[in-house]
Amino acid sequence: MKTAIRARAAAAALIGLSLVGAPKIAFADIKDYEFQLVDPTVQAGTDKIVTVKLLNKRTGKPVPDAVIFASRLDMAPDGMQEMVTKLTPMPGTEPGTYRFKATFSMAGRWQLSLGAKVQGETGTVESKLVVTAQK
Repeated sequence: MKTAIRARAAAAALIGLSLVGAPKIAFADIKDYEFQLVDPTVQAGTDKIVTVKLLNKRTGKPVPDAVIFASRLDMAPDGMQEMVTKLTPMPGTEPGTYRFKATFSMAGRWQLSLGAKVQGETGTVESKLVVTAQK
């Protein structure tokens, strides 16, 4: 009887040690990702291209194949959030870049709001970037 109790205690101790000594797996957090504008200025007018990069902030590497499911372009930075323009997704030129075609009907600051899912991560990358349209 005492042998069985000692064997169970030894097994429990070994399991406990293996859990304590196991390497910790580092999971990425959705906050480790961010969108950045490739060029923060565009010329006012029709069919202008805005390009953004999605980066992993820990590694500095671009993140390809994200699914952008929400996008909006308005003049909220200049107090005109009702001034909205249509965004049309375009193919990226490099992995981790995402391009949009839009009409910038007037000069000023435009807010590009994006929501994206990164493969293998839970949560949503959300970003609000300011693009300046110049005459």
